[in-house]
Amino acid sequence: MEEEERFITSSMTGEDEETEVTLRPQAFTDYIGQEKAKSNLKIFIEAARSRRDVLDHVLLYGPPGLGKTTLSNIIAKELGVGLKITSGPAIERAGDLAAILTNLDQNDVLFVDEIHALNRTVEEKLYAAMEDYAFDIVLGKGPAAKSMRINLNPFTLVGATTRVGRLTGPFRDRFGIILRLEMYSPEELGVIVRRSAGILGIPIDRDASLEIAKRSRGTPRIANRLLKRVRDFSEVLGSGTVTLQTAAHALDLLEIDHLGLDDIDKRLLETLIEKFDGGPAGLDTLAAAINEDAVTVEDVIEPYLLRLGFIARTGRGRVALKGAYRHLGLKPPIGAQIGMDELI
Repeated sequence: MEEEERFITSSMTGEDEETEVTLRPQAFTDYIGQEKAKSNLKIFIEAARSRRDVLDHVLLYGPPGLGKTTLSNIIAKELGVGLKITSGPAIERAGDLAAILTNLDQNDVLFVDEIHALNRTVEEKLYAAMEDYAFDIVLGKGPAAKSMRINLNPFTLVGATTRVGRLTGPFRDRFGIILRLEMYSPEELGVIVRRSAGILGIPIDRDASLEIAKRSRGTPRIANRLLKRVRDFSEVLGSGTVTLQTAAHALDLLEIDHLGLDDIDKRLLETLIEKFDGGPAGLDTLAAAINEDAVTVEDVIEPYLLRLGFIARTGRGRVALKGAYRHLGLKPPIGAQIGMDELI
């Protein structure tokens, strides 16, 4: 099963882009969850507005699908300024960055998704822009080269990343506000599912919304995607109202279990346990055994299994923990649980 075919992947799909525009909250009052980050942002924004000053640069980090783009939209709306959206891979050269920065109005918000993907040359050019609101360019080459500084309007950079460790120390230090977004609880996701259902005109029971939430891996993007698929089953096989029975039946047909694991997750666990006796197994070997790319296994499949405590990464390879055996209905061997001192 390819990543784009997985219903429970937190990566953005074309269908998600269309839906999220409709479902995206426009104010803090509509934004559910992330209470700590939200309350701090409210204070920082109110302080900047009262001083009529630019908001300090903001770095949002955490797993994909938790609302980093949504928060950038809300920040701009709460400040009453414009918003420019781009991504790290899209800014290939310093000239691309200069074109973006020189088109920002006073106190605008520049949102850069996947900011860890900026190349080092662009990143270094961004240093002066963030600190001094200026952009240095070099005209010409060799001994005749001249440096020219372009003054910029004050702006707020909002960077989003799923890999904060890939940012260099000097770059990370230039963000005055650094916030981590946490995974959502089933109760919070249940509220999000009911809100989305109301916007989309989907009749849904409270118990059904919680059932969808429990299988959504703590991620609103996945919850909204599953809501639409459950709606399809309800309209064809049910009465049109999404009930607990309809939701559970639909998600079972989609092979998404009560913890949000799908076929590929279970295939990895079963392969690790049955073919490699629970491990250790090297990443490349394990990926080849399940016919997946090693990068996909490491970046897409493993993180949720690690969070559940079903597998561990050790110096010798991947190891299945007791939770994985129990979830698959297998008896864990003696010594299946390894100590934290062996983890890396």
